Amino acid sequence: MTDPQGPPRRASCGVPPPLVAAWSGGGKRRRRPARLLLRAAAAAAAWCGGNAVWPAAASNLNAWLDEQLPALCSLYQQLHAEPELSGQEVRTSQRLAEELRGLGFEVTSGVGGHGVVGVLANGAGPALLLRADMDALPVAEATGLPYASQVRVRDARGARVGVMHACGHDLHMTSLIGALRYLSGRRSAWSGSLIAVCQPAEETGAGARAMLDDGLFRRFGRPDYCLALHAAADKPAGTIAYRTGYAMANVDSVDIVLHGRGGHGAYPHATIDPIVMAARLVLDLQTIVSREINPIAPSVITVGAIHGGAKHNVINDDCSLQLTVRSYAPEVRRQLLEAIRRKALAAAESSGADEPTIEISEGTPALFNDAGLADRVLPALREALGPQRVFETEPSMGGEDFGRLGLAGPPILMLGLGVVAPERLHAYAAAKQVPPSLHSPQFYPDYQPSIHGGVTALAAASLELLRP
Repeated sequence: MTDPQGPPRRASCGVPPPLVAAWSGGGKRRRRPARLLLRAAAAAAAWCGGNAVWPAAASNLNAWLDEQLPALCSLYQQLHAEPELSGQEVRTSQRLAEELRGLGFEVTSGVGGHGVVGVLANGAGPALLLRADMDALPVAEATGLPYASQVRVRDARGARVGVMHACGHDLHMTSLIGALRYLSGRRSAWSGSLIAVCQPAEETGAGARAMLDDGLFRRFGRPDYCLALHAAADKPAGTIAYRTGYAMANVDSVDIVLHGRGGHGAYPHATIDPIVMAARLVLDLQTIVSREINPIAPSVITVGAIHGGAKHNVINDDCSLQLTVRSYAPEVRRQLLEAIRRKALAAAESSGADEPTIEISEGTPALFNDAGLADRVLPALREALGPQRVFETEPSMGGEDFGRLGLAGPPILMLGLGVVAPERLHAYAAAKQVPPSLHSPQFYPDYQPSIHGGVTALAAASLELLRP
């Protein structure tokens, strides 16, 4: 398959042209309501229907990106082709540390694992933290792209797995480096300190906590603002979507093991069947959200896995369930977890079984975007990208550990970066399909306009927040 991006060039709407081809991957088709497809199509139209000429204040960045985009695209392809799993980001962290040193940053590696922190002091002023995550997923890439990942490694279980940047972290890193290249070369345009954070292990929810525990703010200074990008696979490439307040969810994992009494399937009266208990519990768990949680408080309980039994005529001793639990508000989070525990205990007691084993592991806290920071940054983004390409979006029940930085004190803002070309969105809408989602082996961004938008957003926001 040839590279769909082609050579970098300018389009009449002021950004590099996106891929002009419909997706032809073999993924399973999923249907969405027509209104969502129409919304995606409208957003795609807005992408090229917005302000065609950037204001004069953005012309310098625009011209610089015209010249530097090929090098940034090359960096992106290298990062994409050489992904590393969470906690194993050895080469990636080394590459980013070298980039930061070359730009004049004071660099510290090994922060919270393979985390990298670079600090560039440039006179008096506020400190701005820009964060990009580095880790990839245990996914075997199926895009067929010429720069597709061919990496295979052993995971923590010893299984051989493919590795892929299926969540856009390669775009986040490239956008960060692009913005820092621009800002480091124009120090007269801003005053203060830039803190570049290259974070490991976002996908496991462990990286931000590890860096904070290793003294991220204590050792390198508490920032006045924190910014980050997150790829959006349902938004037009190069656009910016924002949400103030709760934008991403609390994520908790619950493991339940129901303990019965095994025996022969022909003599169930002599057993306590844990599979029957599990079946009852799965249904009972659904009533927590539907009957116990306030209907206007977003929450999700999903039973993602059940494991029990080994043969047709054998009733096993145990049956295990794995749950993911999502929420926004802390009080709703507590209510959900307490109710799950109560339902599991009740299922066992009603069957005369021993008390179940219940383990709750915290994933990530809810991400709360600061409204004041958004109000400060958004006008600069609209000026740089055009008002049609900066828009509000709905909150997500996905998780992101960038929220931990906000809980540690400073205001944070995570911006959604659209990564799918308008032509592809139109094709999906016409076929009543949706693009491959993040974490799909068939997901790929249209990287030229995506990088262009990501670099522009981070650079424009930085210049606004670090005005001399």
